[in-house]
Amino acid sequence: MRAAVAARGPLHPAAARAGAAEPVSPAPADSCPRLDGLPARDLRGGLRVAEATTRRSRMKGLAMLDALPPTLALHIPRCRSVHTVTMRFALDLIWLDRDGRVVRVDRGVPPGRMRSCLRARSVVEAGAGTGDAFLAAGLGA
Repeated sequence: MRAAVAARGPLHPAAARAGAAEPVSPAPADSCPRLDGLPARDLRGGLRVAEATTRRSRMKGLAMLDALPPTLALHIPRCRSVHTVTMRFALDLIWLDRDGRVVRVDRGVPPGRMRSCLRARSVVEAGAGTGDAFLAAGLGA
């Protein structure tokens, strides 16, 4: 996961231009406005892992979202512990070591829980039931 991360621009570049007269098309069904503006890494099969590189994106995480599209996940670097206190859905947590290799997977962690992995140096949060797809697509390889 330490590979270079491709920056991803605003969800709707037309809306970012002052005085833009063109209509903005609706976001794709597999988008998540909170994650769409973050740097991301594309994996096989159309999966995308957004990177929480700023303090703000780390603090917000996936809290208070109603759902997460099955093609998206959030990587939180420099992280050995997470909580799901303000979550509205269960998560698969994929813990990675400093080299980006998987050290543990916690599947179906429900809201209101705390998980830690002292061997990990980062974690990928994916919707419950989707973690294996991210692993199969090359996450942690």
